[in-house]
Amino acid sequence: MDKYDKALADSKVTGSNETVAAEVAKILEKAPEYMTPEVYQFCFSSIDLTTLSTEDSVKSVARFTEKVNEFDNAYPQYKNVAAICVYSNFAEVVRTHLDVPGVDVAVVAGAFPSSQTFTAVKIADCALAVEAGADEVDIVFNVGMYRDRDFESLTDEIIEQKHTVKNAKLKVILETGALKTAQAIKEASILSLWSEADFLKTSTGKEFPGASLEAAYIMCRCIKEYYEQTGRKVGFKASGGIRTAEDAVKYYTIVREILGEEWLSHDLFRIGASSLANSLLSAMEGKEVKFF
Repeated sequence: MDKYDKALADSKVTGSNETVAAEVAKILEKAPEYMTPEVYQFCFSSIDLTTLSTEDSVKSVARFTEKVNEFDNAYPQYKNVAAICVYSNFAEVVRTHLDVPGVDVAVVAGAFPSSQTFTAVKIADCALAVEAGADEVDIVFNVGMYRDRDFESLTDEIIEQKHTVKNAKLKVILETGALKTAQAIKEASILSLWSEADFLKTSTGKEFPGASLEAAYIMCRCIKEYYEQTGRKVGFKASGGIRTAEDAVKYYTIVREILGEEWLSHDLFRIGASSLANSLLSAMEGKEVKFF
């Protein structure tokens, strides 16, 4: 039995959809107490501000980056977003135009959003992205290999991409909307954790349904179990369909109640979003704001 089979067999995280739903409902009873300006500000500063459009171009991504630069002057009382997330070929554009400190350059790579191409192409994409200035690389868990139970190929591919990006953060997108069941999301989380992922991320926001609170619950439980077994902290990123301040606070609540305040830092908690930034900024300002 290899370490992956052992980790799957030994895990005490529930794979029951019904149990997960009940636990999430219980945790969310606490969400209203976190609907505060301070939590809104933290969630805003945890955003990976994202543009992943077929129409993206050098000029449009440069303008997108300039808005993040302008935020520091327009709202000096608030922390800026955590990162700008773009396709890998635009890493250099963001790196060139980004003027504010503390904002990372994140990219999607490795045949996003399907994870369907030659492994060598994925490795090259990751390598080129980091060379072009990416601090963080978001790749997609290969759901096809998972369905075939080809865990060796699946985990080897994730590990190779991690070794390629070296000190950059590797976020593994599970595509939980495709995995669907609690058991599958649990297994994908465990396989990614033991393949040296720095973050688990819910979704691509493309072909399948985006983030769900139930998926977040399972992923956070797996992260906690992995930390207890290894002492290694892995981050959590919710992404796909999170549009309102209230939505963001619900994910904050899941992370806080399962993983604790230690995970409430930008090194360990992110929200991938585009429209969410204006919703949180509006909540922070107490009036409608359309800055981004």
